[in-house]
Amino acid sequence: MKIAVYSGSFNPIHNGHLAVAKASLEVGYNEVWMVISPQNPHKNEEELWPFEDRLKMVELAVLNQPQLKASECENYLPRPSYTIHTLKYLKKSYPQHQFRLLIGEDNLQNFRLWKDYLQIIRTFGLIVYPRNSAPVHPFEPSPNICYIKAPLLSISSSEIRSRLNENQSVRGLVPAEVEQYLIQNFITSPSKSDFQDP
Repeated sequence: MKIAVYSGSFNPIHNGHLAVAKASLEVGYNEVWMVISPQNPHKNEEELWPFEDRLKMVELAVLNQPQLKASECENYLPRPSYTIHTLKYLKKSYPQHQFRLLIGEDNLQNFRLWKDYLQIIRTFGLIVYPRNSAPVHPFEPSPNICYIKAPLLSISSSEIRSRLNENQSVRGLVPAEVEQYLIQNFITSPSKSDFQDP
């Protein structure tokens, strides 16, 4: 099978992530494996919620979508979590599948800073989805870099975390199952009944 590897912090997962995953299915990928990163080398670890919570929310988000899978494989790999290590692990563990990395267009600008970035492109390839803040493409056209169309949803995990800290609703930004998990586990107000739509 052709597998799109969507690696991220998912801190937390939201509807924008799911829209991107579904868009890659529409261009011929059989499944999308959403790999939860325990430690992103390009992000502040202090901002990350516990891995177990982030994994659980991804599992809830894909519960009724058989072509989307939650993967915790990076939790068992050396840290920090370098994408090339993850891709090599998946290729070795599942030789029957073809893996390609799914990233946002904005990540291309700094992609040369990623560990063994050329090997990622040459051996696995990239699926690139659009982002509002994306700069001019820094790479020449390549058969190993595929651009897809996906909804430009202005949703961010940081916005969701901020809304939760301010006791504001995140309805419509995350799947309903994830919303309930957030209400039960991440509302900072002493009274969860105060959690209201704006």
